[in-house]
Amino acid sequence: MRLFAIRDYRHLFSAQVIALFGTGLTTVALGLLAYDLAGPRAGMVLGTALTIKMVMYVVIAPLAAAYVDRLPRRTLLVVLDVVRGAVVLALPLISEVWQIYVLIGLLQAASAAFTPTFQAVIPAIVTDESDYTRALSASQVASTMESLLSPVLAAVALTFMSFNWLFLGTSAGFLVSALLVLSTRIPDACPSTHTRAWDRATSGIRTFLSTPRLRGIMALNLVVATAGSIVVVNTVNHVRDELGGSRADVAWMLAASGTGTLLAALVLPRVLDRITARTVMTTGAGVLVGGTTAAATLVAAGLITWTGTAIIWTVIGIGMALIITPTGKVLRASVGRDAIPETFAAQFSLSHLAWLITYPIAGWLGSNGGFAVTWSVLAVLAGAGTASALLLWPRHDGRAAVTTLPTPARHTLRTDPSTLSKAA
Repeated sequence: MRLFAIRDYRHLFSAQVIALFGTGLTTVALGLLAYDLAGPRAGMVLGTALTIKMVMYVVIAPLAAAYVDRLPRRTLLVVLDVVRGAVVLALPLISEVWQIYVLIGLLQAASAAFTPTFQAVIPAIVTDESDYTRALSASQVASTMESLLSPVLAAVALTFMSFNWLFLGTSAGFLVSALLVLSTRIPDACPSTHTRAWDRATSGIRTFLSTPRLRGIMALNLVVATAGSIVVVNTVNHVRDELGGSRADVAWMLAASGTGTLLAALVLPRVLDRITARTVMTTGAGVLVGGTTAAATLVAAGLITWTGTAIIWTVIGIGMALIITPTGKVLRASVGRDAIPETFAAQFSLSHLAWLITYPIAGWLGSNGGFAVTWSVLAVLAGAGTASALLLWPRHDGRAAVTTLPTPARHTLRTDPSTLSKAA
């Protein structure tokens, strides 16, 4: 592929993949560490830790996007990788729950700054329009693959080693990622067209609020978060306490959700050539409503089993992919090229804002009220998010046509009435 013939992009993409897998392995190991420290209340600990993660993402990501053009980007990416590697290396040494919260805060602050910086670097390295689109797609595929392979790798590793070694491997991965970033030639950032930091930090969010299809995506973010929080937060206690599984079983159950995500992601490119993104994404929302409702119903009736859990987790993975995978396409069709980084940064922040709502519900309510109540509440939220998306995102949403103005180098969005037959 011509894209991967670009040396700097190849190194930077490899760094992203390694960091993604490091984050995935850390998530699995963190759940097991929380179980060792808190036992039946591991869901509450993990939910609190992940809530801290979401706060960092919501607050820091827009600020990083605002100031990324003022900092040496390669140095910043390297420093952030080193910080993450050091924090992960310290995680297996802790003995108190509060220490998890402190280290997770530091780890996720670095990750929240890394992502918008990485997204801003891509258009500076990949200048061809078609290659840039492929680069964004490749990043999405990498994220999808990580959701499947990280739990699988963790499951294999946990068959012959302690989960503490996962932290060590993750730390080494972040350092390798830093070396790969260091080997790239990243040009200096072009100054933002927004002069004030507040304008730079909020411009992408204002775009979301003023664009009907993007307001629909905001509602769909909530649907993804409701189902995903069940998998991420509650799997460890559900498998260990209710199903009597092992540490490796936790990772394999997480892999079931990742398998559903991967299967859907492999089929979706051809589907999106024939069906609108709105149809695919709202269908995914319906799948997630069905999955969360089934989980709540079966656990309330005491009928959920190993097989039932695996099936529901796989269905949830499929539904999440149906929403997440087309999102980049919709974002690219809704703004000009110069606004893509800030729009992606806004989606990064707004999607994690939805997780900030659902993680505490899954963790705290799950530990105190039980899974039947918790999953019922999350199923209701999934239904509300789906209904909101259908109302906010017009059915006949014209394809966005983007034109380039010669001076200044800005892109203006307009809607072509002749393309009402198929949405972006």
